Amino acid sequence: MKDITQFTAWKALQAHYDEIKDAQLKDIFAKDPQRATRYVIEFENNLYLDYSKNRINDKTIALLLQLAEEAGLKNAIEDMFNGVHINQTENRAVLHTALRAPKDAQLVVDGQDVIKDVHEVLDKMAAFANKVRSGEWKGYTGKPIKNVINVGIGGSDLGPKMACEALKPFAKKGLHVYFVSNIDGFHMIDTVNELNPEETLFIIASKTFTTMETMTNANTAKEWILRAFNNDAAAIAKHFVAVSTAAKEVSDFGIDTNNMFGFWNWVGGRYSLDSAIGLPIMIQIGPENFTKMLEGFHAMDEHFRKTPFNKNMPVIMALLGIWYNNFFGAQTYAILPYDQSMHRFSAHLQQVDMESNGKYITKDNNEVKWQTGPIIWGEPGTNGQHSFYQLLHQGTKLIPADFIGFCKSQTPTGDHHKKLLANFVAQTEALAFGGIFEEGATKNPAFKPHMIFQGNRPTNTLIADELTPRMLGILMALYEQKIFVQGVIWNVFSFDQWGVQLGKVLAKNVLKDFDANDPAKLAHDASTNAIITRLMERM
Repeated sequence: MKDITQFTAWKALQAHYDEIKDAQLKDIFAKDPQRATRYVIEFENNLYLDYSKNRINDKTIALLLQLAEEAGLKNAIEDMFNGVHINQTENRAVLHTALRAPKDAQLVVDGQDVIKDVHEVLDKMAAFANKVRSGEWKGYTGKPIKNVINVGIGGSDLGPKMACEALKPFAKKGLHVYFVSNIDGFHMIDTVNELNPEETLFIIASKTFTTMETMTNANTAKEWILRAFNNDAAAIAKHFVAVSTAAKEVSDFGIDTNNMFGFWNWVGGRYSLDSAIGLPIMIQIGPENFTKMLEGFHAMDEHFRKTPFNKNMPVIMALLGIWYNNFFGAQTYAILPYDQSMHRFSAHLQQVDMESNGKYITKDNNEVKWQTGPIIWGEPGTNGQHSFYQLLHQGTKLIPADFIGFCKSQTPTGDHHKKLLANFVAQTEALAFGGIFEEGATKNPAFKPHMIFQGNRPTNTLIADELTPRMLGILMALYEQKIFVQGVIWNVFSFDQWGVQLGKVLAKNVLKDFDANDPAKLAHDASTNAIITRLMERM
């Protein structure tokens, strides 16, 4: 049994926390002004991490690095990259890193060269994407495709949608990509309402082709297409493709299996945007830009695998998260990109992080004695400043945060970007060092305490030159590997998600109750029975 609270480093960190917990960042900087040059990591002369505004010193970092060593992080990294079945509850390898490996690489897992398989699918995706983008792929009436609707949920929706939003400046003009995920009928109907079926292509993304939400939406989309073309089933093959491994189910739906793009059981949904799940991204930005995104992923993977931990960006960020989560008791973590096109970045990372490390059972089948995954949230600046930053600055909760900024704007307009970056810089300064709002205190001296900002709120600052497909890949791999490191240290399985299953099973049972429409036969608890009865009476 691995009880991390008994590690030498963990005990030393607890004692160290008692020494440093009340230290103020303004005093720490006054005593150590060179920390701003020491507590930085630069990647490819393009991505810059400043972690100096954290409540740490050299001893903190040394002990956190010792914790990583005691947890066996080096071996865990190699096991993942080499295809060991580290997802033990499902007896699977975890090889999202293989999705972005170069074509000339080789990795044999369970007797199969997975890199070869990956690039066969990527080549097939590229050929199809080029047909759609060029207008060669035509709908049932011979019109080229102008609208692509991805139908999926969870990892088949959040990641691709985030990437398509972030990379809109690289999109092909006149080609629009939409996403439908919610089983609420409004989502599908609102999306197709003003679109022309003759110019619309659906991508149905479901590994098993049985996911309730996805297949309900897929069938509604199918009905919409059939109504438009006099119920001619031949229209389905012209307006639908699949990202799936279930050939029979795909064929039964009416999709030509030549237009089915596969992936593998070693690809977790939340880690799959660079697999065939990324088909809508490739259609939007083109195969060349998609390849650049994969190259960014791979470059960060290599940095993570080969760089000493003290200069390893994902490792340092992960250890800082451990420091606040497990010793300061911080339960949430904010990710704050100062770029509007990144407005779905935090939402995607919510799933990647919380579905990975939201676990209370260790790899040894024991309940954890320590806090595991934090609550991840955030919004792009400067919107958040007029929403929740009040709590960040003056609330009673400690909320560490990552601020992400870009030196250049994707859409330079007047002085917008200069003002955006001024806010980006000012917020981390204010959070770290606090101060007083002099104008307010002068006007309202009786309420001066309300104008005081205590500071001492920790942040990381990530600065990239500009948001490109390659940089998006770098950032995504950075967070994926950070999450992996934390799962290793917390001794949990980060690549299963059993917590989503029970609700699915119970939902099917409730659906049967709705279909039976007999309140007298309900067999749930009293509250659930009453809720179902009310809904049956009024739906």
